[in-house]
Amino acid sequence: MNEQPGASGLILNEPLLWERGSKGRTGMSIPASDVPAADIDPALVGAEVDFPDLSEVDVVRHYTRLSQWNYSVDSGLYPLGSCTMKYNPRTNERQAATPALAAAHPMLADELGQGALRLLFELQGMLARITGLDAVSLQPAAGAHGELTGMLIFHACHRHRGSQRHKILIPDTAHGTNPASAALCGFRAVAVPSDERGMLDPATVAALMDEDTAGIMVTNPNTLGLFEERIREVADVVHARGGLVYGDGANMNAVLGVMDARRCGIDVLHLNLHKTFATPHGGGGPGAGPVCVTRELEPFLPVPRVVRVGDSFRLDADRPLSVGRIHAFHGNFGVLVRAYSYILTMGETGLRRASELAVLNANYLKERLKSVLHLPYDRPCMHECVFSDEKQQAHKITTLDMAKRLIDYGFHPPTIYFPLVVHGAMMIEPTETECKADLDQFVAALTAIAREAETEPELLRQAPQRARVRRLDEVQAARNPCLVGPSAGR
Repeated sequence: MNEQPGASGLILNEPLLWERGSKGRTGMSIPASDVPAADIDPALVGAEVDFPDLSEVDVVRHYTRLSQWNYSVDSGLYPLGSCTMKYNPRTNERQAATPALAAAHPMLADELGQGALRLLFELQGMLARITGLDAVSLQPAAGAHGELTGMLIFHACHRHRGSQRHKILIPDTAHGTNPASAALCGFRAVAVPSDERGMLDPATVAALMDEDTAGIMVTNPNTLGLFEERIREVADVVHARGGLVYGDGANMNAVLGVMDARRCGIDVLHLNLHKTFATPHGGGGPGAGPVCVTRELEPFLPVPRVVRVGDSFRLDADRPLSVGRIHAFHGNFGVLVRAYSYILTMGETGLRRASELAVLNANYLKERLKSVLHLPYDRPCMHECVFSDEKQQAHKITTLDMAKRLIDYGFHPPTIYFPLVVHGAMMIEPTETECKADLDQFVAALTAIAREAETEPELLRQAPQRARVRRLDEVQAARNPCLVGPSAGR
């Protein structure tokens, strides 16, 4: 297929429901009431509720048009670096919608929820085996929530040892939520610069590691898409001085079945089930960020834990050293069911193959695009590759210009201006679910855009040309957002 997915055509506007509605319209037939009418005191509701009057076709067209504005992984390639926006097999949705699971009340007595508890117990075991660690909590609701839980465990562990510490080392190639999660637990973030290869140097870590430092938070593979080859040396330095090693597992899609967290020296690792294990990522949730730990740190995991007693399962909250409950009930249960289904479907061989193909696709894009985009770290990458706008700066074209122009070609832009260690960064993660033909389309689009930067730079500065909304003043949008509604912002 040679044509790009982007095309001009019918672009439908859609008013607010209150603008679309008209008094007297109705979309339902309600049986005659057989109970007497009752007046409601306006003071009880605060004000008269004004619902729009709509026909059935009004409602159907409204939500259908809104859905057509959305771009999702079901629509096409979603190359957001560090986010792993891969396709979610529909069988996982079917399993999560199983009535006996989807409708199970979270306050059921243990003996009435054995199926759900068994699923949680087995998922804990699967994730422990995948990471090489000993124990798992499924409670955290997202990656950053997993980080927060990990930092609470750091804090509890040092307090239990009688040596409370106040600093955390965070590499400049870590995810941006890491310092925030540490700060929420009272730690002060200390930046660790990477070397000229974009990697952690154990000597740099050793110079910063002292008796008041609780440990280090390492993203591996890091946000440059590079595997921290000296992670074991870094861990040894931290452990020798009484610290702990936290692994940010947001990029685990690159190393399933390949990296053993324990052998890397990691003590706490969070996973993003809504990235690595198929549940769609983004849109505000839901997510799941389970935390995996070593045997030493298991007593500090959140409660309740699902345990097995003979042939049955129960929730155990009798953990005196636990950091406590960090999420209502059992986490985002539907996401856990999807991950369970995905792991069973893929199996050990399939999970490893997924990571191998994710790495292959990223390296394919890196090699195809490095002739038109600047590649600051020209070496084999993992699941993502990072470019910059250095070659386009002579024409006063920025990464933002190229990202906006990609919309005209029918592609969602990749992550831009992150990681911060690369000026004008463009971070691309194709995932394993994209075929070569689709990757070639993406390469052709970026190649054409790089050519336009030389021959028609003004075209890029005014992009997107074919989107429903043209380029916004992003500074004004951030400082003075219009929150009234779409009609006021047109």
